Amino acid sequence: MKTIFKTILCSTILFNINAVNAQEIIPLYITEIPNSKPAPNKEKSVMGADGILRISNVSIPTLSIYKPEKSLDKGAAVIICPGGGYKILAASHEGADVAKEFNKWGITAFVLKYRIPNDTTMQDKSIGPLQDAQRAIQMVRERAAEWNIDPHKIGIMGFSAGGHLAASASTRFNDPVIANPKNTSLRPDFSILIYPVISFMEGITHRGSRENLMGKNPDPKVLEKYSNELAAGPKTPPAFLVHAGDDASVPVKNSIVYYEALQKHKIYSNMIIYPKGGHGFGMKNKTSVIQWMNQLKDWMGDNKFL
Repeated sequence: MKTIFKTILCSTILFNINAVNAQEIIPLYITEIPNSKPAPNKEKSVMGADGILRISNVSIPTLSIYKPEKSLDKGAAVIICPGGGYKILAASHEGADVAKEFNKWGITAFVLKYRIPNDTTMQDKSIGPLQDAQRAIQMVRERAAEWNIDPHKIGIMGFSAGGHLAASASTRFNDPVIANPKNTSLRPDFSILIYPVISFMEGITHRGSRENLMGKNPDPKVLEKYSNELAAGPKTPPAFLVHAGDDASVPVKNSIVYYEALQKHKIYSNMIIYPKGGHGFGMKNKTSVIQWMNQLKDWMGDNKFL
């Protein structure tokens, strides 16, 4: 059984290397994975006809590392959380492709393959992804010198449900769900939230993401805890938000209420709302000549993250 498990794991990792061309893929946890149950590895990677790599049934989280050329290296890092409704990971256009673009700017990028919530592989599926996001921040910060990263220039980025995860890491850094023996700061220095699921409140949330993470009948008090517009505070890091007004999957109100919460606490942030573009457009909204990645680069420069 162990041999079969190792074969499946190696095949999955090799496929991901070939698919996204990461320079290195490392396990997120050195020993056992916290909050996990013994279960077979059923991870599956599929490259769609649309060119998007979709990874499902993730139970063994990893970090894919993309380093810029030494001559360009700015000493900053971004941890990228692909979207997928907490059901799959859209690992190419919301992960590897973005990492390669960051490399051109001199930024080290880490694509987080976080666990997909699942009662058969987790004791508490509602905290599994956040554990992985906090662990990624912890690992990058603790190994910053090794990767030539300024420990005060570590950001987190998320698309769609990955945006909910990135926002959760940005609002719940004082609520650790992992072991942190060195008391390493779990607070990202900035966040980049692209058509993010922010709220789990009725009438605004993306129901699929909420149900996949919390189940069909979550406690209302827990929903408030997982609604990041309510969790934002004076120490929430600066944020750069992008959304389309006609997003039929994740209402634009998600970004608006988070931006308003940040403004309430006088946190320097930026928000771009396209009139059109729908959901899931990745780095390029084809309905507009305005490219949000260019504006993100300027915003990062203004904040001295570049």
